[in-house]
Amino acid sequence: MGLRGVGAKPKLAVVGSDQSAFGFAQDEVSPLRNSMPWEVEGLNRLERVIAFLEDLKITQGSLAGTNLKLRQWQVDFLAAIYAEDDKGGRPVRTAVLSVGRKNGKTQLIAGMALCHLLGPEAEGRGEVYAAANDREQAGKCFAEMIAILSEHPELSARINIVKFSKRIEVLHGFGKGSIFVALSADAATKHGLSPSFTVYDELGQAPKRDLYEALDTAMGARDNPLMCVISTQAADDHAVMSELVDYGIKVNDGEITDKSFHLTLFTAPESDDPWRPETWAKANPALGDFRSLEDVERQALQAERVPSRENAFRNLILNQRVAAHVRFIAKAEWDVNGRPVDLEALKGRVCYGGLDLSASRDLTAFVLVFPNDRGGFDVVPQFFLPEKNIKDKSEADRVPYDLWAKQGFLTLNPGATVDPSFVAHAMAEAATLYDIRTIAYDRWRIENIQRELAEIGCDVPLEPFGQGFKDMAPAVDKLERMVAETKLSHAGHPILTYCAANAVVERDAAGNRKLAKHKSSGRIDGLVALAMALGVTDKFEEEAIPSCLADLLD
Repeated sequence: MGLRGVGAKPKLAVVGSDQSAFGFAQDEVSPLRNSMPWEVEGLNRLERVIAFLEDLKITQGSLAGTNLKLRQWQVDFLAAIYAEDDKGGRPVRTAVLSVGRKNGKTQLIAGMALCHLLGPEAEGRGEVYAAANDREQAGKCFAEMIAILSEHPELSARINIVKFSKRIEVLHGFGKGSIFVALSADAATKHGLSPSFTVYDELGQAPKRDLYEALDTAMGARDNPLMCVISTQAADDHAVMSELVDYGIKVNDGEITDKSFHLTLFTAPESDDPWRPETWAKANPALGDFRSLEDVERQALQAERVPSRENAFRNLILNQRVAAHVRFIAKAEWDVNGRPVDLEALKGRVCYGGLDLSASRDLTAFVLVFPNDRGGFDVVPQFFLPEKNIKDKSEADRVPYDLWAKQGFLTLNPGATVDPSFVAHAMAEAATLYDIRTIAYDRWRIENIQRELAEIGCDVPLEPFGQGFKDMAPAVDKLERMVAETKLSHAGHPILTYCAANAVVERDAAGNRKLAKHKSSGRIDGLVALAMALGVTDKFEEEAIPSCLADLLD
């Protein structure tokens, strides 16, 4: 293995030559091979990568000391990454492998990092990074890499290891001048990097996205960079890992053409029986090989008997996008209701509103529902947040408020608190576009909105709506029924979808339900406003009939 310190000298050399293939004089301490398996003439890019990886030793477990033997599913993933175009280049810039836990990703991650550091994919003065969510996790890839290097004299002879900073330097041969560094999300410095290869371990569990974004945007300085993400799925839809998986599915389905992006996804469909081995195998390609079947059986048995463990089993073992809490509305049911909404066609139509005001620095929601000729409702939501510290707010709630604002899904007002005048003007503008019969509101802080509406001369009808079981129970029942019957068109609005994903309910002794903000895992303001808007429609049932149906009834 290499030595510590600046100017460290290699300690091994090739026997039988005055000058080694690595460019330094031999000292005959230990024999090295004159050529490497990946240097054989006639190999294509993928074959060189495979030859390199299979020349590395397995360092732990029952197979320790033997050479790595790639399985076909691993080869297929590598084949997609290292496929060459007509000019011999590698089109893929972002590769995602999503698979259940304990399917041998650490060995694969470490091997790929070494391949780009000093193997056939290395480049002069390259920068190779292993990114993870904390220091301990970041150190796992580094530890695996030095364990592999300790078993490979030819590679070990060319590097210097600085353990305290989790850094590897290439002194000779391919990749001379290149460095490897293990980075964690809590690292102080994330900018000024120029990665040639990055592997992000367990991005699905990342508490925030800034490290991923810093590394992704930094790749532009290289001609042929590669970002490789290997992770189980995130638990919610708005994590950066979920965005990558969703994008990759669209690429794989042909909805989007993007040769620079590849996704390999091993997941068990949520409709499958989670307690059957054939279901486990869909998310664990190494099951019964180097992924212990006995261990999965044990975890499945516990999850089946202890309901609180089921979602963790589904997320980490079955690689399903399942949150830790039990959702009020199932994701699949909500997504089916994501039909587009024609805003132009809604102008002049009868509608009803719900207004959920926030604390001064939190999310405020204003939601309109329009009765349609399908017996359901078209939904148009608006959301408000203060602009100050929006990045910190995004990190705290683990959702991209700043991105949603740029995309037009969120209104930011200047300052550190939600400005009621912004909300009042939005309500007044809606009143000029639509036939608003009434807007249900939570009494808390409504005086500020009423004052602003009076100042701008807007006489939009407002109606108090209690937040207890008496008023909310019928509204929650109607919301659930509309979703279950696919009669709620919400156009997949990302913030409303985020609120729906977080929502849980609580019951009173009589079984009545209401949305519980204090029990929810994140913001649910949008769903509360939606429930109030639907709830108030029952008081105006006759008026809620669309004009196109009223003619038929006459």
